[in-house]
Amino acid sequence: MSVLVVGLSHRSAPVDLLEQASLDTDAAVKLSHQALDVPAVTESAVISTCNRVEVYVEADRFHGSVEEVTQLLADQSGLRREALLPYVYVHYDQAAVAHLFRVAAGLDSMILGESQILGQVRSTLHQAQAESTAGTSLNALFQQALRIGKRGHAETGIDRLAPSLVTAALDAAGDAVIGDQKRFLVAGAGTMSLLAVRTLIERGVDPSRIWVANRTFQRAFELVATHGVSAVRWESLDVELSAADVLVTCTGATGVVFDTPRIERATADGRELTVIDLALPRDVAHEVRDLPGVEVIDIEVLAARATADSVAEDVEQVRRIVQSEVDAFLASRQQAKVTPTVVALRSMATEVVSAETARLQSRLSGLDEAQLDEVRRAMRRVAEKLIHQPTVRVKELVEGPENLTYADALAHLFQLDPSAVTAVTDPGGDA
Repeated sequence: MSVLVVGLSHRSAPVDLLEQASLDTDAAVKLSHQALDVPAVTESAVISTCNRVEVYVEADRFHGSVEEVTQLLADQSGLRREALLPYVYVHYDQAAVAHLFRVAAGLDSMILGESQILGQVRSTLHQAQAESTAGTSLNALFQQALRIGKRGHAETGIDRLAPSLVTAALDAAGDAVIGDQKRFLVAGAGTMSLLAVRTLIERGVDPSRIWVANRTFQRAFELVATHGVSAVRWESLDVELSAADVLVTCTGATGVVFDTPRIERATADGRELTVIDLALPRDVAHEVRDLPGVEVIDIEVLAARATADSVAEDVEQVRRIVQSEVDAFLASRQQAKVTPTVVALRSMATEVVSAETARLQSRLSGLDEAQLDEVRRAMRRVAEKLIHQPTVRVKELVEGPENLTYADALAHLFQLDPSAVTAVTDPGGDA
C-alpha cells in the first residue's frame, strides 16, 4: 500500500479555476467518502483551503486509482475532467509523503512559511478521523506532517514573512489602513474572519472601530463577547459598508457578494475604500478593482507579491528538515513492513529450541535441572547467532532487486509459515 495525492493549488492553477474547484466542508467530507469507493483505496483525507484542494488516499496500486480519484475531484468540483487535467498534480509514495510534509511546513504556501496551513492540516486529520476515512497509514502520515510543521516554525524564522494570509493582506495594504479613525467592516464570522479580527486588534485597532456582519447574527454576536467588537445584522450590510474605510471579507459564499454596483453605491461620496478579500471563491467582483478610490487586495494580489528573498536561509533550513524527516519516515515505514517476518523468524527459532530441549530431556534422563538449563542456554545462543545476520540484513536491505523484497526471500529461505507472518501483521485475524 502507498500514499497517492491528487490535487491542484495556487502553484498549478489560476485563481479563477481554483474558485470553481474549491470545496466547503460538506463537499470535502463527501469526496473523502467517495474516494473509499474506489476499489484500490482503503483510506482517504481531503485538504481544502482557499488556495488548494488535495485528495490523499492509501492505495494498493497507482494506475486506476489516480484516474478514478481525479474524476471524483472533477465531479465534486463541477468541472469537466478535461478542463481540470492540465492543472492537476499527482504524487505517489515517496513523492506524496514529501509533498504533504512540505505543505505542513509552509513551503508550498502562497505566503511562504504561513502558519495557518498547520491548523488546516490538523482540521483535515480530525475530520478524517471523525468520519473514519483515515486509518493507520494516513493517521501516522498526517501526525508526522503536523510535527514537522511545528518543528519548522520552532527551529527557524520562516514564519516571519507572514504567519497568515490575513497578516500578509494587511502588510500589502500598508500602515495607512490602521488609523485612529479608521472604521473596519468584517463580512463573515468564520475562522478566517475571526483571525482577521484578532490580527486587527493585535495591530492596535480599537475593537470599538470593528463591526462584524454575518448572515447568522448569532455567529457575529459571539465575537462581541470574546473580542469586544460590534455585531451588525446582514440586512444592514450596505449601510455599514457606506461608513467603512476598510472591508475585510471572507463569507464562504459560493458567488460574488460585493459586485461593482454595490461598491459604487458605498463610495458614492468619493470616500476611499480598502477591500481585503480573503475568500475563495472570491466575495468581491474582479471589476471592483477598476473603481476610483478603491484598492482591492485578494488572493491573486497576494500571490503576485509573495517572495521568499527575506527568508531564503530559513526556507533552505526547513527544506533540509523536511528531507531528513521524509527519509526517516520512509525508513520507519519500510522497516515496519519486515517486522512481521523478523518476529516470525524469531518465533520459529524459539520453537525449534523448545522442541529440541524437550527431545534431549526425554532421551537424556540423567541430566539434572542445572545441566538442562545450560543446554537450553547453549541452544538459544546458537539460534541467536544463526538468525542474527538475517535479521540485521532484513532491516538494512528492505527492498531487493526486481521488486523481490528481502523479507520475502528470508521467509522463503527459512520456509516460514505464511500464516505466522500474517498473524503478526493482523493479530486479530483468523490466522
